[in-house]
Amino acid sequence: MTGNLEKAIDWKVDATDGRARAGTLRTRRSVIETPVFMPVGTQGSVKGVRFEWLEDEIDARIILGNTYHLFLRPGPDAIRLLGGMHKFTSWQRSLLTDSGGFQVFSLTDLRKLTEEGVEFRSHLDGSKQFISPEVSMEIQAALGSEIVMAFDECPPGDAGHEKTRESMELTLRWAERSKTRFFELQEAGMDTGRKVAEGLAGRQALFGIVQGAGHHDLRSESLERTVAIGFDGYAIGGLSVGEEKPVMYGVLDRIAHRMPENAPRYLMGVGTPEDLLEAVGHGVDMFDCVMPTRNGRTGGVFTSRGKINIRNAKFAVDEAPLDDRCGCSVCRRYSRAYLRHLYQAGEMAAATLISHHNLAFYLDLMRGAREAIREGRYYEFKQEQLAGFAENASRDV
Repeated sequence: MTGNLEKAIDWKVDATDGRARAGTLRTRRSVIETPVFMPVGTQGSVKGVRFEWLEDEIDARIILGNTYHLFLRPGPDAIRLLGGMHKFTSWQRSLLTDSGGFQVFSLTDLRKLTEEGVEFRSHLDGSKQFISPEVSMEIQAALGSEIVMAFDECPPGDAGHEKTRESMELTLRWAERSKTRFFELQEAGMDTGRKVAEGLAGRQALFGIVQGAGHHDLRSESLERTVAIGFDGYAIGGLSVGEEKPVMYGVLDRIAHRMPENAPRYLMGVGTPEDLLEAVGHGVDMFDCVMPTRNGRTGGVFTSRGKINIRNAKFAVDEAPLDDRCGCSVCRRYSRAYLRHLYQAGEMAAATLISHHNLAFYLDLMRGAREAIREGRYYEFKQEQLAGFAENASRDV
């Protein structure tokens, strides 16, 4: 698909165990071992967590930025003038930007969908805005991300078959337009990340998105036709948008292992630790979700023994760390009692410290999955983790 342009990414599957696979993804900025969880940096920042911590302790090799939010503020023109997202934010490892499609989908009452694109009202000031496949590619070129997502339309999880087919067909037409404009921008040298950073080889990569809600026939058709268009990687979109868990897991069972073996597979916006383990078992390589930081801001803690709520009164005099099996700096230093005190006192440090732990937990979970796949014991690893998560399931936590 690249014509005469240089290669965007190097992808290699290093080991498999059943459908699960461990691989290495090389971008122009970092080497990423998969399966990998990508912290979400919606507006150019992972909420409450400094980049130094992400780099030096948590060792995140790639984070996600949100095209919709960055389009509205500070805007692609400002980011281009500032040298792209890497120079603007100081994050020098890989960046994946979503297309903006999901955020526009969530503005149901404020948007008008046409063949050309989506007209919507900004949630910031009510101003009229417009995003199309071409505009999305232009924004993401200005951002200079390593991985760009094709512009798609995301139907509700419970959408009927006819409505979902209409949405899928539109997404496929938009995928063609996204690819055409993407390569026009690459050939014109509009990729800010490549233009500004000296010594960086390689263009941006473009991933296509498979849609189809919970309809297996449409998912299969969307996959076949998206692969026929040709992309550097492939994503499963439109899950975890209100459908029941069995629906999501059914789609993964039907689709994930049939995605191209020679390209990364990305499950967008998912999810809980249990969801990640299930998806890895079906052959998914990449994940993102706001859950670690969103829960961290409300006192929700992910642990090897299941989720706990630090607001619970029983932690008021609990001297144990958040998770005695976790080696992050928060667990090495602070007690549950202290973190509960910070939360109850309204100290912003509570959200920062719990978010830090949650991200470390997620990345450690994926690190363990990689090791288990390489050792041929992923099923046992998954069962051990799920048994641990269930310890707190029936308790008042």
